[in-house]
Amino acid sequence: MSEVVTKASLAKETTGILASLTTGQKNEALLVMAAALRREASAIIAANLEDLERGRLAGTPESMLDRLALDVSRIDAISEGLQQIAVLPDPIGDTLETIERPNGLSIEKIRVPLGVIGIIYEARPNVTVDAAGLCLKTGNAVVLRGGSSALSSNRKIVEVLHNALAETSIPSAALQLIEDPSRSSVDEMLKLNGLLDVIIPRGGSSLIQNVVLNATVPVIETGAGICHSYLDAGSDPEMAERISLNAKAQRPSVCNSMETLLIHRDYAAEHMLSLAEAFRRVNVELRGCPETIALVPWAVPVTAEDYATEYNDYILNIRIVSGLDEALRHIAEFSTKHSECIVTENAEHAARFLQEVDAAAVYHNASTRFTDGFEFGFGAEIGISTQKLHARGPMGLPALTSCKYIIRGNGQIRG
Repeated sequence: MSEVVTKASLAKETTGILASLTTGQKNEALLVMAAALRREASAIIAANLEDLERGRLAGTPESMLDRLALDVSRIDAISEGLQQIAVLPDPIGDTLETIERPNGLSIEKIRVPLGVIGIIYEARPNVTVDAAGLCLKTGNAVVLRGGSSALSSNRKIVEVLHNALAETSIPSAALQLIEDPSRSSVDEMLKLNGLLDVIIPRGGSSLIQNVVLNATVPVIETGAGICHSYLDAGSDPEMAERISLNAKAQRPSVCNSMETLLIHRDYAAEHMLSLAEAFRRVNVELRGCPETIALVPWAVPVTAEDYATEYNDYILNIRIVSGLDEALRHIAEFSTKHSECIVTENAEHAARFLQEVDAAAVYHNASTRFTDGFEFGFGAEIGISTQKLHARGPMGLPALTSCKYIIRGNGQIRG
C-alpha cells in the first residue's frame, strides 16, 4: 500500500471520533498546538533553514524564498492564528433550517464536517498550520501534501503538532503529511475517491489547473491572483499612491498582491511620474503601455502575455485607460476573479465597479492585500476560492462544512 493510501486511510478512521468531539475539546487542542509551535520555534526555524538553503542552491527567486521563510515573528503569527480559530464560533452542529411538515415530521438541517480534506499546496509552510487548525476545528481530518521545497519545514511542523495532539482528545492520525515529493503522490491523491471527500489546491495556476482538470475527487478551486487596481480621475493622490504601493510591494509573492495598475488618463497626466518614482524607490520594475512609457522613460513595454501573468515578484504592469469603462473591460478580460480595487472619490463610479466586477473580493479605496482570512476575522484561511459553488473568497470555518438533514417522527410512513 502506498504512503498516500496508508495515510489517507488512517485519517479516514478518525472521522467518527472527530465528529463527536465537543467544541471545548477542539479548542483545547488548538491552544495546545499553538503553544507547542512557540515552544519549538527554534527547531522549526532550523528545519526551515534547510529548505531555504536548498532553494538558494536551486536558484529560487528571493520573492519565492520569502514565501518559504519562517522566523520567530512569523511562527508567532501562525500560532496566533490557531488561538484566533479557538475563540471563533464552532459551526458544527449549527441549525441552518427547521421545517415542520403537516404530517408531523420535524426536519432539521445542521452543519456537519466534510470528512477528510486533502490539501495540495506549494512553498508556504504556514499553510500546514492554518489547514490543520481550520480542519480540526470543524471536525475534519486532513491529508496535507506540501511542495518539496518546504519538506523539511512541513515535516518538523507536523511532528510538533502530532506531539501536541497526543496530549489532547483529537487523535494525531487526523493530521497526515504526505512526504513523497514526486508528482505521482499528487496524481494519486486526485483519484482517492472513498478516502478523500474533497481536495483543495493552493498555489500557482499550473498546480491548480492540474488538480481541477485531473481530479475525480471533488475540488474546491482556489485561484491564481491576477489582481488589479484602478486609479480613477480625481483620486486622492496620497491615498492612491499608498494603496498602490501596498498592493504591489508590501508582499509581492502572495496571491492578493496587485499585478496590473490601471490609471485614468487625466490622473496619469498629473501624477504618473511621481507614482512611478515611488515604485522605483521600492525596486518595482514597471512594464507599461505606450502612453505609460511616454511619461516614464525607464518603463519597459508591456505585452498581452504580461497582463495574463501572475508575477509574484517586484514587477508591475501599468496601463493608462480612457476611463472606467475601459478599466472594466480590461479587468473582465484578464482577471482571475480574485481581488480587484478601485480608488475613487466618485460614488457613482465606485458603485458601478463594486456591482459589475466579477471577483471574490472587490474593494473601494483599500488595498487588495486585505483578501485574507486573518484580515477578515476568520483567524486563518484554508485558501481563497475564486469559484462560485460551495464557497467563494477567503475560506474560513463555515466553508469547511457540509450539511445533513435530521428527521424526527412518531411512526409516519409514506403512502
